[in-house]
Amino acid sequence: MNVVAIIPARGGSKTIPKKNIRNLCGKPLIAYVIETAQKVREIDKVIVSTEDQEIAEIAKKYGAEVPFIRPKELAKDKTPTLPVLQHAVRWLEEKERYRPEIVVLLYATSPLLTEKKVSEAIRMIIEEDFDSVLSVVEDRGHYWIEKKDGHERLYPKIIRNRQLVKPLLRENGAVYVCKTHLLMKQNEIVGGKIGFLVMKKWESIDIDEPKDFEFAEFLLVKTRR
Repeated sequence: MNVVAIIPARGGSKTIPKKNIRNLCGKPLIAYVIETAQKVREIDKVIVSTEDQEIAEIAKKYGAEVPFIRPKELAKDKTPTLPVLQHAVRWLEEKERYRPEIVVLLYATSPLLTEKKVSEAIRMIIEEDFDSVLSVVEDRGHYWIEKKDGHERLYPKIIRNRQLVKPLLRENGAVYVCKTHLLMKQNEIVGGKIGFLVMKKWESIDIDEPKDFEFAEFLLVKTRR
């Protein structure tokens, strides 16, 4: 079974310039997820999709394939991930005659992600016949929503002891796995029969702001990665 990991890495980050290749504990941020993907036995190709030549060179240095430079029209601030993945899959099929049965979407901004969790998500697709799997964390928080006349308790509706509250599942953006037909025919990354891969909060850090780099560095040192 062909399984490809695709790592989108745009060069035009506004919040943190060149975020995907910024140094984190001696390595570019993107190196962590590339190395993680390479350790997953179910994955046979690790692709980085980027429009940035510098990111492309660094990705190749750490072992990823960069078979194409992403078109500029697919690298804008508001470009969604779906067409980026579809472009990569079409390119591989047309140029390399390679068609994956499963597509694994990984983001460079999740440096604490482990190969064990990625492998588990892929096995859920294969062994439990899910159409898609996404990573989540359990959230036992209390939530309110703003209304015209004030605020309303959103969840939980009835206050109970914490251990009795069924947790919400919050996407952490670390791993998305789907069957290729869902991606290419139904234009969905998450859909069909959906499985949820529960991760711990410390595994789920997503680099979005400068302070996140400091926290990630602390965690990486603690976990000795």
